Amino acid sequence: MKAWLLLASALFTTTTATAATAADRPPAALQPVLQAAEGRPVYVDFWASWCVPCALSFPWLNSVLHRYGGELVVVGVNVDEKRSDADRFLMRHPAEFELMFDPAGEIAAHYRLQGMPSALLLSANGEVLWQHSGFRKDEIPDYEAAILSAVQ
Repeated sequence: MKAWLLLASALFTTTTATAATAADRPPAALQPVLQAAEGRPVYVDFWASWCVPCALSFPWLNSVLHRYGGELVVVGVNVDEKRSDADRFLMRHPAEFELMFDPAGEIAAHYRLQGMPSALLLSANGEVLWQHSGFRKDEIPDYEAAILSAVQ
């Protein structure tokens, strides 16, 4: 049921960018990522194996890592309840960026995500700089403008 609701939400959700409104402090599960980022902003992408737009976003996320890797950390957070579902997805859509698994959806719930995929751009101290839901190729310039703003 959870998967169906998220899928329906993703199908009817357009990308929206907002200023920080979710939470003031990142959840404990993201603290190691922020520490390892060593002062760089972090692009956090939430995805699921059943999410068609998630599959479309992976090549772009890999390219972001290659273009901004020295200035930005990219991490994908999978929300599938079964790790095997995520592993099958990754066989078809390889990720060159860091991955985390959040089967209970605690990180996603912390940020009150509305659909899959969803992404956050966090400052080096974990502040949400930008957030969006959905993935559309025609909106990639908007995503990259947010990244450029964060790395400059």
